[in-house]
Amino acid sequence: MKITGRTDADLGVAPVFGLAVFAQMIFNQQDLNPVWNILVEAASNDPPDPGALLNMSMLLQLTGQPEPGLDLQTQALAMTRMFKRTHGDGSGLRILAIVTPGDFMANTPLDFLLSGSDATAYFVYATPDGELPEEVPDHDVAFFAIGESTANYQTLLGVAPALAGWRRPIINGSALTIAGLTRDGVCEMCAGIPEVLAPSTAQVFREGVQAIAEGLAPLSDFLEPGTFPIIIRPIDSHAGRDLEKMNEPADLKAYLAAKSGENFYITQFIDYSGPDGLFRKQRVAFLKGKPFISHMAVSEHWMVHYLNASMDEKPERRDEEAAFMDGFDQGFALRHSKAFEGLYRAFGLEYFAIDCAELPDGRLLLFEADVAMIIHALDSPELYPYKPRAMAKLFSGVMGMLDETARAA
Repeated sequence: MKITGRTDADLGVAPVFGLAVFAQMIFNQQDLNPVWNILVEAASNDPPDPGALLNMSMLLQLTGQPEPGLDLQTQALAMTRMFKRTHGDGSGLRILAIVTPGDFMANTPLDFLLSGSDATAYFVYATPDGELPEEVPDHDVAFFAIGESTANYQTLLGVAPALAGWRRPIINGSALTIAGLTRDGVCEMCAGIPEVLAPSTAQVFREGVQAIAEGLAPLSDFLEPGTFPIIIRPIDSHAGRDLEKMNEPADLKAYLAAKSGENFYITQFIDYSGPDGLFRKQRVAFLKGKPFISHMAVSEHWMVHYLNASMDEKPERRDEEAAFMDGFDQGFALRHSKAFEGLYRAFGLEYFAIDCAELPDGRLLLFEADVAMIIHALDSPELYPYKPRAMAKLFSGVMGMLDETARAA
């Protein structure tokens, strides 16, 4: 693989509109038919426009049609593995993002993170075994954006040698570190940080879960301290998919009867509810160790997700989030500064994000750490007038990190 000064056209780079553009249209409830018709026409050319195919893939996935969306992605990648997204007037940094095929949780959501900039982003797709194109466009800084998952594991291993010899400054250049950000791996990495509680987590095959359910093996054989309740999910579950709380072994038996899959995570359940009985979960992004708040959700349920936390319907929760986000640097971030410093040392990545909560004893409860968490500024500014300034600060921080990294070379 070499970095070349050849033109985009010579390299076969295809322009795309970008995920953030389509996501904002959907959040705004805009009519997608006009843009869809334009894309269909471009994709019907001979030869088809690979950028149009990838744009159509994004739209289908965003509208709840993942299978046809990923099929179109495969068709686009059969024609070229390099795409170009221009932000603003394109006069800013040239960023080369190394990504992998997959859904929106496969890679760092760089298109969102570059919102408001004038950057030009090249998205270069690795093959499943980590192979990169022989030539890639010249750039000021690279961003290794492939996230941890079972599907991405071989890709992460395969691409690691190329990253080690990258001839431009690179963000998150340790693919092996990212490969270690499994749920149980994160738990192990945080074991030496006294200010952080990462609940005991283990990967267990279906047979092991069945043995616990039937009383043939104690929970302590798999998980410390070996007491219920626990939570269980399939190995690559995200956004709460098939995530459930188990209060006793019989619950596991019912869970297995209703779920397919051969490999699961089990995790010690920690009650993190506040004095009012509500649960609060924060998403925090880290840029070279500096924390930036993305959101805080408040819910009656222990499994908190922003979209199901009734934030739209409950103004008092939005008021609480506004106060939290506005006071983040002097409040939450200051209280957990030692925990945050410990996480940065443990992971050693320039960019990552966490889902977390605050425990009554002052420790940080860590749910997950990853490089591919969705962070966006799509929410209605009328309903969430405090969000734009917080997200603009985060996105400005991303560009500052990229610019600093590029200039350091």
